[in-house]
Amino acid sequence: MVVTPNISGINDPAALQRALTDAQYLADDALATSCYLALALGKPMLLEGAPGVGKTEAAKALGGVLGRKVVRLQCYEGIDAAAALYEWNYPRQMLAIRQAGDDFVNLYGEDFLLERPLLEVLRNPLQTLLLIDEIDRADHEFEAFLLEFLSDFTISIPETGTVRATQPPVVVLTSNRTRDLNEALRRRCVYHWIDYPDAALEAQIVMARASTVAQATAQAVVASVGMLRQEPLSKPPGVAETVEWAEAATLLNSQGARWPEAFKRSIGVALKDHDDLTYLANRLATILPGEAA
Repeated sequence: MVVTPNISGINDPAALQRALTDAQYLADDALATSCYLALALGKPMLLEGAPGVGKTEAAKALGGVLGRKVVRLQCYEGIDAAAALYEWNYPRQMLAIRQAGDDFVNLYGEDFLLERPLLEVLRNPLQTLLLIDEIDRADHEFEAFLLEFLSDFTISIPETGTVRATQPPVVVLTSNRTRDLNEALRRRCVYHWIDYPDAALEAQIVMARASTVAQATAQAVVASVGMLRQEPLSKPPGVAETVEWAEAATLLNSQGARWPEAFKRSIGVALKDHDDLTYLANRLATILPGEAA
């Protein structure tokens, strides 16, 4: 194993934490340390946590810190290798055949190759960060395919040959833990669980991300969101919803809606499920913030 302690000028976890803060992503020491070790050891990073805790945003912020393009592979049920690797542009190939007539045409040239995320990253490992988002949505077969890809970072294209990364690319996988991942995939990665931030940190996130929200409003929204997450909701609000609810309520308040009416009228920014709203209807007044400056 080749250890690279200095990556793009980042030589320790504290430096990475400061860089992520500058990129408006407030990471705690544990997350910054895990990300730094994944970079230094050249291993993929596996981020797990509930939906909305900031896993995808962490990967995007890391790409920004490293000055790399984030290439996102969004997983879903039924995704196959073609959607992740490459495809041939068959309509264009057929058109080229008709236009060529009796002349020779190379149907497997670059003009007909459609790059998908994995191939794009292999060809540009120093300029890209591969984000494999919500790997738990894919089936076990695709997960096994990814495990093989992450082991040697090569792609075999039968018509043209093998594409191999000049060096291991930076890879971040995220999972909402809707199902257990293969143990071999977990062993391949540096692992970190991202939980909901504590109230103080979440208020800082709101103030960093929101444009017009007062400190008192941020704290009031964070307190209410914390109460909502303790309820048995099907879709509890994530950090992004906290920021957006604070901004939405502030906007309504600036247009004349009083507190807490501004919070109540903008509740659809935080809760996005009819059953959740129905369940909380009779108790919403006890959860909504009161006065906010």
